[in-house]
Amino acid sequence: LFIMTVSFTWLGHSAFSFDIDGHSVLVDPFLTGNPLAAASPDELNPEFILLSHAHGDHLGDTVAIAKRTGAPVISNFEIGNWLSNKGVENVIQLNPGGSYRGEFFSAKLTIAHHSSSLPDGTYGGQPNGIVISTPDINMYFAGDTCAFFDMQLIGDMGIDVAFLPIGDVYTMGPDESLKAIEFVRPRLVVPMHFNTFPPIHQDAGAWANRVNNETAATPIVLDPGKPYTVS
Repeated sequence: LFIMTVSFTWLGHSAFSFDIDGHSVLVDPFLTGNPLAAASPDELNPEFILLSHAHGDHLGDTVAIAKRTGAPVISNFEIGNWLSNKGVENVIQLNPGGSYRGEFFSAKLTIAHHSSSLPDGTYGGQPNGIVISTPDINMYFAGDTCAFFDMQLIGDMGIDVAFLPIGDVYTMGPDESLKAIEFVRPRLVVPMHFNTFPPIHQDAGAWANRVNNETAATPIVLDPGKPYTVS
């Protein structure tokens, strides 16, 4: 029986690098200007880049990395058009409910409740979450969002790992993340979008204690740059 190995590394804020059987996938690569950044854009050589929405703290270094590596960027329609105008040659445009099915992973966009504008102030389309799947593992990257009832539909997909924002102010905070965990029902839950800047400072240890005590999920609090392997 062949089982794909999946590991991920938190690069600070909501930026993650995934290693899927030796293939690199980068999500929301905000590195330049990210005080927690665990890598520089030039160090990363992804085969794909996935974007949840258009804000600068998620779009980040996408243009530079995509131009240097030739990695296709999976995003919503409006972001894809903007990237094309910036000289990014490979864009894969989806909208909520739509999927990209590749050789070693698939990516499905979900809804998210947030705003989304591009760095130049133009409309960035709907914000999204992303379900990243291999034959063995389903991961839900919530993007920037509050909790919402339709997370139960995402949970019905059988989520092994959920990546949830806990910073409050611009997204859900720790209290609301517990409701999201209840809806999504993941095995493991990873906090993101916290501690980057003072307004979103949170005590991740206290959050993890609540996850352990109040939900069925196991919290995985990462240090930037340290990989975690999903078993």
